[in-house]
Amino acid sequence: MNKPVRAIGLMSGTSMDGIDAALIETDGGDHVRRLAALTLPYSDDVRAGLRAAIEDAKGIRDRASRPGCLAEVERDLTERHVTAVEAVLAAQGLAARDIDVIGFHGHTVLHDVFPRETDANAGEAPTVGTAKPSRLTVQIGDGPHLAERTGVDVVYDLRAADTAAGGEGAPLAPIYHRALASGLPDRPVVFLNLGGVANLTWIGASGELIAFDTGPGNAMIDDWVSRNASKSHDEGGRLAAAGRVDGHALGRLLDNHYFAILPPKSLDRNDFSPIPVTHLSPSDGAATLTAFTSRAVALARQHLPAPAKLWVVCGGGRHNRTLMSGLAEWMDAPVTPAEALGFDGDSVEAEAFAYLAVRSLRGLPITFPGTTGAPGPLSAGLLAHARRDA
Repeated sequence: MNKPVRAIGLMSGTSMDGIDAALIETDGGDHVRRLAALTLPYSDDVRAGLRAAIEDAKGIRDRASRPGCLAEVERDLTERHVTAVEAVLAAQGLAARDIDVIGFHGHTVLHDVFPRETDANAGEAPTVGTAKPSRLTVQIGDGPHLAERTGVDVVYDLRAADTAAGGEGAPLAPIYHRALASGLPDRPVVFLNLGGVANLTWIGASGELIAFDTGPGNAMIDDWVSRNASKSHDEGGRLAAAGRVDGHALGRLLDNHYFAILPPKSLDRNDFSPIPVTHLSPSDGAATLTAFTSRAVALARQHLPAPAKLWVVCGGGRHNRTLMSGLAEWMDAPVTPAEALGFDGDSVEAEAFAYLAVRSLRGLPITFPGTTGAPGPLSAGLLAHARRDA
């Protein structure tokens, strides 16, 4: 058995709400102790910078390029992650020497790995089309600089090896979800992450893993509320609760070949178009997009080997009561927020990247045929060494 070590995980998700940081102790296997977690929220200016970076990333042709404002945003983003690490250490009374490794996700600005074409007239984005000449997933964030500034070794660029091998590069958290599920009595169990994009991990009775992106999570709702109600998100789902679902618009959104494609499969943040709801009022648009997220999750059940006995919901979307009510209506098993089982739904993704960093250091696989479509279990990640004080 490998000795457990302390690791900090860092996650900046596609919801663009902030940096989640988590400290865990783990051996990269079933031993996981969750020690601390915090979130550093993004200001409106930071979110605007990330949106501009995502727009600039459309011009990326190889993983090393940083067109437009990307390089500047990457520097600022990395420094904000330094602050997050320092905040965790200060809160726990720890020093850099007390931490063995940092798992650094960075921020995804481009995820273009599935053959697709856009039907702008229908307002539907991902459909099977002509294969792209390359498979790109790009996360900005300078791992070596983070290691230098924090004094802790950093594992970063955790998706690239998987896509290079033919995998989707996402989702990456399933192996951590399996570690969390080791103490749960109900199998199969599904961990549902409602981030900017929604994804699930199905864990079978013997630990089998199936994972994929189900469709939109919070991103379309957040973008709609930002444009139409001048808020960063629909707090508590109140705007959606005040509106009515437009059945025709919802039908157009759901009439998308992505939902029939067999997993593994993954999405970019902006793969679905909001065109079908542009004529709606702010509240009706929020209601329809919220229903779209829950119905897309419901459709995902067709791809599961067996029905789940329990759905465990993580990510910011679990705070949206309208969304959670929609999920409860459509699921045929209990839907519960992570906290009801003793987990921290805001920090699961950050914890996962701490866990993945330890597995990477120990040469253990982090992606699998059932989670990303990798040809076999793959380890991944680059290691940036920190200069330790003597």
